[in-house]
Amino acid sequence: MRTGLYPGTFDPLTMGHVDIIKRGCKLVDHLVIGVAINRDKGPLFSLEERVAMIEAEKEMLAEGTGCKITVHPFENLLIHCAQDVEATVIIRGLRAVADFEYEFQMVAMNRALSQDVETVFLMAEAQHQAIASKLVKEIARLEGDVSKFVTPAVRQALMARMAERR
Repeated sequence: MRTGLYPGTFDPLTMGHVDIIKRGCKLVDHLVIGVAINRDKGPLFSLEERVAMIEAEKEMLAEGTGCKITVHPFENLLIHCAQDVEATVIIRGLRAVADFEYEFQMVAMNRALSQDVETVFLMAEAQHQAIASKLVKEIARLEGDVSKFVTPAVRQALMARMAERR
């Protein structure tokens, strides 16, 4: 069984993430969605909420692929997380050339830490290239329509959170 790891903060899960997850499922038998605990980013949603959002979408994400999806929170090094879940490949999404520079450094460091895990980059589909969780949160905060950028369940959670903060 080929296991892949798709890491991120998923604060919140966007259609860009959904695109990469669905396409990643075509490459592996088991996709672990690694939800990063990144206190430096000051997430809008708690770890438990972010995990629950992805868990709620799991069936839709794997539909028609035969891929098993597992959601796994982590706070250690990405390469250690990959080893913990026995992933042989890390799947990363790229939106623009600017993403590549950071990702290139990350791959080099991960390869220095372990030669056993490969990294695969998937370019976001054109309609998803501008989507960033940070921008989606800003649109929601300013009461804009985020329905093109997130699933209905995530939109509902996002708008509820923004209403709480007003």
